[in-house]
Amino acid sequence: MKNSALCHLVLISLFILIGPAQAVGSGVVQLQQLFDKEWQARMARFPELAQSMGDLSKSDQLTDVSEAAQINWLNTTQKFLKQLGKIDFQLLSEDNKINYQIFKQQLENRKADLEFKDYQIPFLADSGFHTSIARLPVETEFSHLADYHSYLARLEKVPEFFKQNIHNMNAGLARHFSMPAVVMQGFTEVIHQQASGSLQDSAFYKPFKQLPDSISRKQQALLRQKATDVISTKVIPAYRELASYFESIYIPTTKRSLGAQDFPNGKAYYQHKINQYTTGDLSPQVIHQIGLDEVKRIRVEMEEIISSLNFKGSFKDFLKFLRQSPQFYAKTPEQLLKEAAYIAKKMDGQLPLFFSKLPRQPYTVEPVPESIAPKYTTGRYVSAPLASTRPGTYWVNTYALDKRPLYVLESLTLHEAVPGHHLQGALNQELENLPNFRRFSYISAFGEGWALYCEKLGIEAGFYQDPYSNFGRLSYEMWRAARLVIDTGIHAFGWSRERAIALLEENSALSKHNIRTEVDRYISWPGQALSYKLGELKIIQLRQMAEETLGEQFDIRQFHDAVLENGSIPLDILEQKMKGFIQQQLDKVNEE
Repeated sequence: MKNSALCHLVLISLFILIGPAQAVGSGVVQLQQLFDKEWQARMARFPELAQSMGDLSKSDQLTDVSEAAQINWLNTTQKFLKQLGKIDFQLLSEDNKINYQIFKQQLENRKADLEFKDYQIPFLADSGFHTSIARLPVETEFSHLADYHSYLARLEKVPEFFKQNIHNMNAGLARHFSMPAVVMQGFTEVIHQQASGSLQDSAFYKPFKQLPDSISRKQQALLRQKATDVISTKVIPAYRELASYFESIYIPTTKRSLGAQDFPNGKAYYQHKINQYTTGDLSPQVIHQIGLDEVKRIRVEMEEIISSLNFKGSFKDFLKFLRQSPQFYAKTPEQLLKEAAYIAKKMDGQLPLFFSKLPRQPYTVEPVPESIAPKYTTGRYVSAPLASTRPGTYWVNTYALDKRPLYVLESLTLHEAVPGHHLQGALNQELENLPNFRRFSYISAFGEGWALYCEKLGIEAGFYQDPYSNFGRLSYEMWRAARLVIDTGIHAFGWSRERAIALLEENSALSKHNIRTEVDRYISWPGQALSYKLGELKIIQLRQMAEETLGEQFDIRQFHDAVLENGSIPLDILEQKMKGFIQQQLDKVNEE
């Protein structure tokens, strides 16, 4: 009896000790299997993504964007969410709890996008499905004969791809879910450019101009003939039909109001976009007020610079002086690009002072492609897969040089290149300890918040020595603060485009052309513009916390490494991780 009781107690003890561990192990295995399964589903769903990851099995395909495919993807997403819900969150390790939270957030955001039928507006004011196709010649890796054949097979599918998008847009028009008409002015210029000019000058034909010697002359001739046929009979006509559709059907029919609140279930849709892009649940009212407070603070700093320059005139006069003085503008595209490259290289030299871990992937500076430049933003970073033969690319818009002031170029460069998007994004891809859905995903509040923080970091790196450049930095900060006011103003409070433009014209030195381009972007992309300032404010808050807590033990390099070491993460998780970092630093001090 005693032996039996003892054995029973031993078994109970073993269950207590081993049972939970087995449950944890089982949960980890289930979670990893789910991550892998969903990633493979993502790769199968998006052939372009698969190709960028090195999977060429569907490199001759384009993403199926039909209504049926969207519904199927929604059902698949719901199944993954259901499977995730069966895993006991409390039994996971801290790292896997973070993986679980981010994975769940990604699935929930995707589910909401599909339920709101976001795909019925498959474009923004400056880009969309039509420009993504135009990027195929650049983003396709050409090494073997098969690569060229796959590329041509993909181009053959462009007409059907456009038809699917047109079908979705028509469905959106029918339920009053469409792009506001005001941002459609000049929209088809970019589309017409793809259908005009000689075939030899077409971006789609460029890969065939200089073929590798490994391909025989006979095969080269056949490839060029095939390319000529496909581009002339498939691609160019598809772009012409698309331009005609926009001009004769979509633009005359699309909605005249601006705000997302006017969409079906618009208030819920806009709150979803706020949550998605800011990784929080602040209301439009709260965000609007944060923006107003920031605008007021930054305006005071701008006034102080004007006063230090002994400028004779009002704030408005100073802005006019900046916008109209030739001294602040490049004379040629090459001059603008060289200046941007110089600033970028200068910052490269400062990086070891602020980071102990630097990415191995290089980046370059290039102009925004001519085909999209007229309605495109001032600059942007274009990432590249880690194993790609392409570098990361910092795009600088050289269109309308008299609208691209040099006094904002330092801020723009630190934001888009280093230590902003390139450094953060390239390091993110190197985090091999993360599941793929985190390594290759982008969380706007983190990424844009980091890039905006890096603009201000330039002060510590020795930039903005010229007062006009420092005013330009503040103009860029004002730009992002005003976004909080404008985005919520338009999409929740019924603001007009003119009122939004006036706010930026009266409080920043941005060119009027740039202001109009940007406001159109906010109108066409609800919620995204909120991510910059809210993300930056969180990182600044966490740095202040670290500096105040650690005092002389604060190390800027360790702080930055800690911010970036977990990749792109929601702001609440970033705060959690940085509080852990601060405690670790305190423990080290106490141990010493």
